[in-house]
Amino acid sequence: MTDASPDRQPHATLDLRSRRLKGRKIERLLDLPDGGEMPRLLEVGAGSGGISHYFATGASRRYQVEAVDVVDNRQNAEGYGFRLIDGTDLPYPDTCMDVVISNHVIEHVGGEREQSNHLAEIRRVMKQDGVGYVAVPNRWMLVEPHYRLAFLSWWPEGMRSGWLRLWRKGKHYDCRPLSRRQIERLLDQARLRYEQLHGEALVAILDIERPGTFAGFVMKRVPAAVWRRIRGIFPTLIYRVRRA
Repeated sequence: MTDASPDRQPHATLDLRSRRLKGRKIERLLDLPDGGEMPRLLEVGAGSGGISHYFATGASRRYQVEAVDVVDNRQNAEGYGFRLIDGTDLPYPDTCMDVVISNHVIEHVGGEREQSNHLAEIRRVMKQDGVGYVAVPNRWMLVEPHYRLAFLSWWPEGMRSGWLRLWRKGKHYDCRPLSRRQIERLLDQARLRYEQLHGEALVAILDIERPGTFAGFVMKRVPAAVWRRIRGIFPTLIYRVRRA
């Protein structure tokens, strides 16, 4: 999800197959209980609609799904509700959602104030016993994923657009990836408890996209202490969050 500024582009991933696989990974990492009433799920930043469609029609249980975005880039609109919004405020009452998903959205919403409000709104609409999924590219990733340019997000913010222009990849850098310390500080400020799902996410990807591989076998046996030690260098920072 981006704001409506002409300086910001949607950067939506429109490959529906990859979005279905992403939906399966998110469902696994959230570790939602089986049974009970149909959970109400909100995806902030619908993009192609693939993740919302997965949870509405193809997940292991049924979800009542809502999605929002500031632009409509949906390739699949079946099975879920959708609203266009302006900015980071969410058009839902307090504590109404069992699950809230923010998948590679926070880097697009604006500066620190907008990023803080994005997380505060996730907490506001989440039920007391709800759960959320927050994923953001790591500022210290080698190659920036939106522009495919090495070291782009390593530079101070005021120099990133210049690096982009130097390599003729664009004129204005419209994203704000976060380091582990930055995103965790914002989560703390939003009063969200969090667990970084670094190793779990890697194992889930291998199981879903490459089941039965030797790499998956090895990754499942990596001690948790190893994942904790290298938690700041993963190219994507993934968190399961709950209200503090």
